Amino acid sequence: MKNGFINLNSNIRILASASAVGKKEGEGPLGSLFDHIIADSFCGKASWEQAESCLQQTAFEAAVKKAGLRPGEAGCIFAGDLLANSAGSVYGAGEAGLPFFGVYGACSTAAETIILASALLTGGLAERCACVTSSHFCTAERQFRTPLEYGGQRAPTAQWTSTAAGAFILSARAEKTQNARLPRVVCATAGRIIDKGVTDTSNMGAAMAPAAFDTISRHLVSRGASPSDYDLIATGDLGFIGGEILLGLFAEHGVSLANYTDCGRLIYDRVGQDVHSGGSGCGCSASVLSAYILPKLISGEYRRVLFCPTGAMMSVTTSQQKQSIPGICYAVEIECGE
Repeated sequence: MKNGFINLNSNIRILASASAVGKKEGEGPLGSLFDHIIADSFCGKASWEQAESCLQQTAFEAAVKKAGLRPGEAGCIFAGDLLANSAGSVYGAGEAGLPFFGVYGACSTAAETIILASALLTGGLAERCACVTSSHFCTAERQFRTPLEYGGQRAPTAQWTSTAAGAFILSARAEKTQNARLPRVVCATAGRIIDKGVTDTSNMGAAMAPAAFDTISRHLVSRGASPSDYDLIATGDLGFIGGEILLGLFAEHGVSLANYTDCGRLIYDRVGQDVHSGGSGCGCSASVLSAYILPKLISGEYRRVLFCPTGAMMSVTTSQQKQSIPGICYAVEIECGE
């Protein structure tokens, strides 16, 4: 691995994926594309935290079913969320009874799990791996900001943590004749901690955008590629304000990202749903990748995509102590199977 770049086994394919989202996400522009829309924010459970675990279980079980497998055939699970000690994943994906790898990359976790699973497959240490990530608006607000009952005014720069989960089944043994159209995970670039001193927990986009610039730039250099070589470059959680900052950083270096978008921009109607600067959360990029991006790769509409979720690597304690918010971004390059 040089400069964070990871060249992966060319046979790694995404056998199947699935998404499970909440009512607000189901009412957004991508609502018809999600596999499951759960109208009850409690998912029939006793708490929002249990509801988030339910979202993970729902997405995982749907992805396994789509892959034509039994849960035990998924090999192992890489899973993560925003909760302390990855509680959403422990009680969610952990219930599958498979070897479990808990992963924390904040909102960038979807890409981090895919990279780690792909590395295991490349090394021949597994034949299949599952990747599952989730977030929930109410659990994130309760943990990182003010209680919902407080009813405080949200800042214009604030983003809406998506109530969503995404699951992916990766395989290194898919036969080409049977899976010619399945997307391939070909390479990746690991993120670095980038800290520009932002302390405003209501402006995550500003904290994470420099990390996105760093990782995407390193990936392009390692690949000897330009942004125009991709049909889509998608960050995960910068929203509208963070996305504009990222575009500005590239413009300062004479680079145009004409094919850029952010999953936090796609998942909601910014004005109609009053989400201020867009969406965020582990489940935001995971659900959009599953429901929106991968189908376009399977159909051939997209040939090559750079998927780059970002994360704000703070904790409850550090934010209360007014420390800065370190950012990180992981890049995963995915190609059309054919």
